[in-house]
Amino acid sequence: MAAVGAGGSTAAPGPGAVSAGALEPGTASAGNVKHLVLFLHEAVLVQYVDTLKLAVPSLIYTLQNNLQYVAISNLPAATFQVTYQLKILTTALFSVLMLNRSLSRLQWASLLLLFTGVAIVQAQQAGGGGPRPLDQNPGAGLAAVVASCLSSGFAGVYFEKILKGSSGSVWLRNLQLGLFGTALGLVGLWWAEGTAVATRGFFFGYTPAVWGVVLNQAFGGLLVAVVVKYADNILKGFATSLSIVLSTVASIRLFGFHVDPLFALGAGLVIGAVYLYSLPRGAAKAIASASASTSGPCVHQQPPGQPPPPQLSSHRGDLITEPFLPKSVLVK
Repeated sequence: MAAVGAGGSTAAPGPGAVSAGALEPGTASAGNVKHLVLFLHEAVLVQYVDTLKLAVPSLIYTLQNNLQYVAISNLPAATFQVTYQLKILTTALFSVLMLNRSLSRLQWASLLLLFTGVAIVQAQQAGGGGPRPLDQNPGAGLAAVVASCLSSGFAGVYFEKILKGSSGSVWLRNLQLGLFGTALGLVGLWWAEGTAVATRGFFFGYTPAVWGVVLNQAFGGLLVAVVVKYADNILKGFATSLSIVLSTVASIRLFGFHVDPLFALGAGLVIGAVYLYSLPRGAAKAIASASASTSGPCVHQQPPGQPPPPQLSSHRGDLITEPFLPKSVLVK
């Protein structure tokens, strides 16, 4: 699990506090190890109230990760990937309720399109679209992925709400979330498999495939920071669409997944909804204006002596971009 946010400590630094720059990569040389330790002690232990704020999202993210494994165990990979895009819908709703964020008409329409696409895919799954393993339970998989989307949306918005406007390092927030997540994960492991771990060892069952999943998840978490910093919204939408296509192709090759017209329709609606939702505000207004212009000609008469109105530039840099759920959706 990796989380990215603009969070930071709001408490005033005490005596001996070290600059947050000591935690940034490349700044902690051998001579600065002591300063790094002092900084971590100050940020994590002395300002414990600030650290405890991250216990709630860390608990929810730990629950979300386990729900994802339940979901993927009971659904085809392609179906899971399409259905999991409901996290955009849940995050948008929590953003409106908790952050008083406003959505454009195009975004609301794209959310409706997203829900429709997911419903079509689930209808195809319920209708027995293609062979599936006998030990899979589509109902349990659907319940798990919906719960995972709800927890993802709430945790992401809650994380943004309590930390927005502070100045802490991304690496510090990852460390604080990781501390709580590791502790909670170990408690869950001891509760469910304590006897087996004591008998066989902690790393029993860690096959190369398991290590591959672990490394892939860790690498994906690091990529989140890069995407948030460098990628624009349209590129995020294309990346999501590409992940759905790749998951479908892999499911066909590895598991004999059958793509019928109903699944193709639902997946296409989801991909289109993600793209529309990620459009900048300026592009959305241009689409709305173009749609309005098709209803009938509108001729504007310029009064004599008045300068002509400014023309809408076609350059992408002139569009008013507004990130669509930049942290909440991307947090893994």
